[in-house]
Amino acid sequence: MQLSTPAGNTHGSGNTSPTVSVVIPTLNEERNLPHVFAALPEGIDEVVLVDGGSVDRTVAVARELRPDVVVVQQTRTGKGNALACGFAACTSDIIVMIDADGSTDPAEIPAFVAKLVAGDDFVKGSRFDKSKGGDSHDITPLRKLGNDGLNLVVNVLFGTRFTDLCYGYNAFWRHVVPTLDLPDTRLPRPADGTKLWGDGFEIETMINIRAAVDGMKVGEVGSVEHARIHGETNLNTFRDGFRVLRTIFSEYGRMRRNRKLTLAPKPAFSAAAGGTTAPINAPVATARMEQINRNTPAVSPLPADARSLQAALED
Repeated sequence: MQLSTPAGNTHGSGNTSPTVSVVIPTLNEERNLPHVFAALPEGIDEVVLVDGGSVDRTVAVARELRPDVVVVQQTRTGKGNALACGFAACTSDIIVMIDADGSTDPAEIPAFVAKLVAGDDFVKGSRFDKSKGGDSHDITPLRKLGNDGLNLVVNVLFGTRFTDLCYGYNAFWRHVVPTLDLPDTRLPRPADGTKLWGDGFEIETMINIRAAVDGMKVGEVGSVEHARIHGETNLNTFRDGFRVLRTIFSEYGRMRRNRKLTLAPKPAFSAAAGGTTAPINAPVATARMEQINRNTPAVSPLPADARSLQAALED
């Protein structure tokens, strides 16, 4: 399937043949890259490989497989930072994020692109929506239980309808990247060796929530997760699950703070130079407020049990 056409025929110009960049974070994945690169569909305009300091031939193999690959060295550590570095390097209309271990199937990319072209702003892969063909050959019963619980918390707090919160197969229009407000890639790594919030595996939860809170049209496509081909995963069920849980409550607080700032009463007049005042354009302000209200999900007070858990996490 061809994913792109000559320059100018893009989403921004009203046509439906956008260019596509694929971002692949890597850390010692030389044995998996041949499978991943071979499965990329025709028409991918740009492959951005973000390396986290591999000590094997990951970068060399990538260049052998695809001479036009864009290689970026991440600025800190963690999957979140790798993705942020990759997004910043992309030049296409659409960004697709996949894994280098063979768990995400690049052959599914056209389904993601089709959803975006049809009108979505952000498209998530779902392993658990069986009606759309989702499945997983890798997830353990414990991780599935944790995913279900975290997914439920997000849907209750944010009024979303996600079926798979923590899956790292997503696609979106490049122009939405600033809205995701990821940690600045230029910031230094903390002196104590820890990760900045958003630099770890919680990145998937963070961007999913922020896309929904911003009022983007979020779609899902069924995706089949495969077992890692070679090597061991860097994911730790309990440590990273805890970071995801903290991220959920952090994003809930962020949404409430932003909503209060947005909806705070403004004076009818603003001071101008020389001590004079100028009236605010009431029709424009009213229209803007109506737009904000449409794009802001209804927020219910944090349940008592959730408040207790949030307080415990913040101690």
